[in-house]
Amino acid sequence: MPFELDEIKKIRKRFGFTQFELAKKAQVSQSLIAKIESRRIDPTFTKVKKIFDVLDELKNKNELKAEDIMTKKLIYVNADDNITSAINKMKKHEISQLPVLSKKNVVGLVSESIILDSISNSDPEKIKILKIKDIMHECPPIVSKKSSSSVISGLLKYYPIVVVADEGKPTGVITKSDMLRTIYKG
Repeated sequence: MPFELDEIKKIRKRFGFTQFELAKKAQVSQSLIAKIESRRIDPTFTKVKKIFDVLDELKNKNELKAEDIMTKKLIYVNADDNITSAINKMKKHEISQLPVLSKKNVVGLVSESIILDSISNSDPEKIKILKIKDIMHECPPIVSKKSSSSVISGLLKYYPIVVVADEGKPTGVITKSDMLRTIYKG
């Protein structure tokens, strides 16, 4: 159970529910909700579980999904492209990382940092012939379009980008910037 008894009133109000509506949905009495919120009763585990299940259902129903957050225009490079094509795409679209695709599957990630690390150690002539597959890093996480924002937020702590797929086909990406833009509209 992700909630505390003291939070019931605050969560209920956040979802716009009255005590009566929450009680009806949880199949408990309205007076029980009132007594819990005013701390006049120590309810049974079974009753609390019913209430928390309803609150959890409301939370999940209202939580943003990947399809609500993602950038729908998928900009990517192919594994066989040269480095300059990735640089040009990043510059044109003002982005700092790109998923790498091979035969419509995500196989890696290339970013400004990865490119800079690769070309700083290479002969300038060699740079022109280096392929993305020669420098790319491991594949970023791939989630379904129904994945919750809390899952995505957790992944973005460890990865610079998350790829969103629908039936195995990449359809968009989510970066930290996308997440912030969606959550903090204002």
